[in-house]
Amino acid sequence: MERCDLGERRRGPIWTRRAGAAAPRGVIVNILHSVQGYHSKTIHFLNVAFDNSGDSLLAGDRQGNIYVFDLNGNRFNLVQRTMQACTALAFNLRRKTEFLVALADYSVKCFDTGTQELVSWMRGHESSVSSISVHGSGKYAITTSTDTAQLWDLDTFQRIRKLNVRQSVGIQKVFFLPLSNTILSCFKDNSVFAWEFDTLHCKYQLSPPVEGSVLFYKVFAVTRDGRTLVAGGKSNHLHLWCLELKQLIRIIQMPEKVRAVRHLEFLPDSFDGGSNQVLGVLSQDNIMRFINIETCKLLFDIGSPEEGISTAVISPNGQYIASVMENGSLNIYSVQALTQEGNKPPPFTFKVVEDGPKYTSEANKLITKVTSGRSKGPWKSKQSKIQSRMLKLQENTSLENKENELPGGLNKKRLQALLKGFGEYPAKYRMFVWRSLLQLPENHLAFSSLIDRGIHSAFVNIQKEYPIKSGKLLRVLQRTLSALAHWSAIFAETPYIPLLAFPFVKLFQNNQLICFEVVATVVVNFCQHWFEYFPNPPVNVLGMMENVLAHHDKELLQHLTKYNVTSQVYAWPLLETLLSEVLTREEWLKAFDNIFSNHPSYFLMIVVAYVICSRAPLLHCNQAADFEYFFHHRNNVDINVVIKEAYHLMEATPLDIHPQHMLDDFTPLTKGQYPVFNKYPMFVMNYQAQKWEKIRQDEIEYLQERQLAHESEAKAQQQKAEDEAWYRKQKLLQEADEQRQKILLEEEKLAEQRQRLAVVKRELEVKELQLLDASRRRFLNYQQDQLQTELKHLNDEIARKASMRQQETNALRDIEPESQKQLFEQHLIKDQEAVTKEMKEEVEARRRKVDLEDQRVQRLIEIDKEIQKAHTVAEENLARAEQKHTDTDWRLQRQQRLRRDDQDREKRYREIVKLLHDNRVKEAELLKALRETEEKKTFNIIVAQQEDVQNKAQLEEEQKAAAAADGHRKQFLDDRMNDELELAEKLQREDGCFERLHGLKARCTERGVEVQQVPGSGNISLHDLSTLASSPHNRRRAELARQERELMAEVRRLRRRLTSRARARLPPAPSPATTWSP
Repeated sequence: MERCDLGERRRGPIWTRRAGAAAPRGVIVNILHSVQGYHSKTIHFLNVAFDNSGDSLLAGDRQGNIYVFDLNGNRFNLVQRTMQACTALAFNLRRKTEFLVALADYSVKCFDTGTQELVSWMRGHESSVSSISVHGSGKYAITTSTDTAQLWDLDTFQRIRKLNVRQSVGIQKVFFLPLSNTILSCFKDNSVFAWEFDTLHCKYQLSPPVEGSVLFYKVFAVTRDGRTLVAGGKSNHLHLWCLELKQLIRIIQMPEKVRAVRHLEFLPDSFDGGSNQVLGVLSQDNIMRFINIETCKLLFDIGSPEEGISTAVISPNGQYIASVMENGSLNIYSVQALTQEGNKPPPFTFKVVEDGPKYTSEANKLITKVTSGRSKGPWKSKQSKIQSRMLKLQENTSLENKENELPGGLNKKRLQALLKGFGEYPAKYRMFVWRSLLQLPENHLAFSSLIDRGIHSAFVNIQKEYPIKSGKLLRVLQRTLSALAHWSAIFAETPYIPLLAFPFVKLFQNNQLICFEVVATVVVNFCQHWFEYFPNPPVNVLGMMENVLAHHDKELLQHLTKYNVTSQVYAWPLLETLLSEVLTREEWLKAFDNIFSNHPSYFLMIVVAYVICSRAPLLHCNQAADFEYFFHHRNNVDINVVIKEAYHLMEATPLDIHPQHMLDDFTPLTKGQYPVFNKYPMFVMNYQAQKWEKIRQDEIEYLQERQLAHESEAKAQQQKAEDEAWYRKQKLLQEADEQRQKILLEEEKLAEQRQRLAVVKRELEVKELQLLDASRRRFLNYQQDQLQTELKHLNDEIARKASMRQQETNALRDIEPESQKQLFEQHLIKDQEAVTKEMKEEVEARRRKVDLEDQRVQRLIEIDKEIQKAHTVAEENLARAEQKHTDTDWRLQRQQRLRRDDQDREKRYREIVKLLHDNRVKEAELLKALRETEEKKTFNIIVAQQEDVQNKAQLEEEQKAAAAADGHRKQFLDDRMNDELELAEKLQREDGCFERLHGLKARCTERGVEVQQVPGSGNISLHDLSTLASSPHNRRRAELARQERELMAEVRRLRRRLTSRARARLPPAPSPATTWSP
């Protein structure tokens, strides 16, 4: 069988491998929720519910954890933690992700599984909600408690109507009928009413059951088509009602093992059209049997006495059965696996005892017996067409037998017979038998409320008085005793209650609820009249035991009386420890098998029997300490003999002294809430409560005084520590002041050193500047010398070239014609212009070089100044830091003055506002006048701009005309030069002097000599060529000389014009703008 432990996980898979149809006993998975840690335990599941699809399951446990199990997706998810136990669930609402949960505080909440948030909170019930029924549309719900039923609108979560009944009647269940608008209400007096949902008018009432079948309805189930109602209760009979005919149609008798029906549920089938035939019946033995209501055939069952079922729910699609087990786990069954032939349980054999035709009433005709084989057809009576099978009712169904019937499906008489035959119950079934004998109600909610109150103050330090090795056992004992003390205040003051409860705590340590209820049942029934003389032992009960001992063994009583051994010595130690000190575990269990199976007086008889069976060693004791030791330790006494002697005492004791005459019969604990236990002297408890309250007040006063003393001492210590801290602080401040003085002295020394260092730096900087100035001056002088030298060389070169030109000119006068002279003059002009241009470029380059060097020197000076400035700023920052304190005071004073000034200024502002209003009027007028003036100015500016545009256009035209004239002039000169060159070539043939002039021109061009303009160089002329006229030439030479003079004159005029124009275009060379300063 697959197991899934949820543990602390919030989500995860349900199973590792699904069993399917081959699941053992039909169980797909067993789900449990265990918590590991200091208090390891298993948290019990309480309720389950399927959604409309039947593939998702909702389950809630005792701590309020709500889980959703997706059976198709094999996933579980923790969707909500309500922190309190849930009493009912509903998961078939219109909105698929929402569900309803009824809680222990009588409220109903709606949560969303997707967002895991609270949707609504519905209140109105004054008791626990036992069931929630949802309408087929999912829009309405009915919540039912014992005193009322309420109808809710699930869209607005508002209460629509409320059903109130008399307290004496009580409500069993109220629910919607499927596929209809009918509400069915079932009450504890067996009345069943049907109500119209829309108008809430009563439609009909089902008549009470017929005579001969007394059955108080507890549980109900309806088929999916809403036509058949099945009701059951504290009997093995089931009533089948036809809601269309509104009459009882059949009574089904379950097997004899079934004494009471706890739950009914129809198993849906996809092919039955809603008229379900298979009914699941959960009986008191925690086994759920599935029968066919038509054939009365037992199909299969789930659960067992060892693994009992507490409640079960079947999915709407009929594929799964989810059952909450008695151990708190959750089983999910596969219907397919259960219905297979191999998984069917062995058939039950039932026989009907026929005593004759005495009972021929209508009720007997309706009774049909459930069999494990094939059912025979029921006979038809003449008065009714209802099919039934005859079953003879037990004639000896008397009140005594009903009293002997136990809720666990057992019979007290049979158990007593079994006990007399074997002497004890089987160890495997002992706990189950005890729970049935004591009829424990298992009030989970009431017990939880007691546990939630925490550990009682009387048992906080119980480990000091009872040092138990097992921590778990100590915690269970502490919780059980605390629950008893919260239930009734007497148990907090009873010193022997831990001794009385410890055997049961050790026996039921894994189920604290059962442990508490067993102890409570023992106290209520087997400890009757024990607390009437509290805080003294119960002398009335001890007196009854002494009377029984005196009647049956007077010699032993006289021996005990002789040595002053009273019943408080030989009987009370056995009573307050429940014989646990003198018996072993097996003997104690065997003794309590008989105690729980008999009248409460048997417990007193078994104590007297133990004393009588120990008469031999007791008669040999003659000291009080020996008697006390004997009744507080184990002795060599046969428990079987003691039990037989106790039965003998029960039978042989006269009625006038028999404890049975003085003690009440066994009364189980009430279901739902525990009974009030006040069978003790209230004045004693009140006196003790007052005493304890006085002690508590004295303790509180003592603690307060001690707290005040501790506080005073703590304040003194704190004051002392503060004084010491203050002295240490003052000492540290003094040391810090001395250190500060030292630092200030060092800073003054450092400041003096900085000043001296600054003076030295300034001196070094001045020296550096002087050196730089001297080096610069030397460099400038050197440059000037270089320039003068170069100028001298250039002048010499110019003079040499001029002399060479003079010589050449003189040489050419005789041989060159007038045209050659003009050409030569043009070449000279060009050479002079080239030399002048080159000279200017070189001077400009040297000037730029000097400016760059001046800039570098200036940059060095600026860097030095920035360094000095940084030092100055640092010193100023130090001065500002010292000045901040003074500035802060001044600012505060200034702020105060500003506040006063603000007040005065506010007064002035009010006066200014008036003036501003007047000024605005005047400004508006002035603005109007200014706009008119601006418009006029704008018009004048536009006119001026238009005139400027015209002037610019005229200037551009003039510039273009000048450029065109220059171009024409240049073209004219080029043409003239070309003509002269052609003339010179013609003359070359006649005279070879032109070849020398042409070679001179080529050499000058190859050298590329750069000449500067020299004063007087512009006055160079060829007038000296006239000396060539003295040469012995003919008349043609004289004519050429004359033409040459005219040409040279024209060349001079042209040179002057070009020179003046060049000077006008080129600005004069700027002188160096850098000045040196020391």
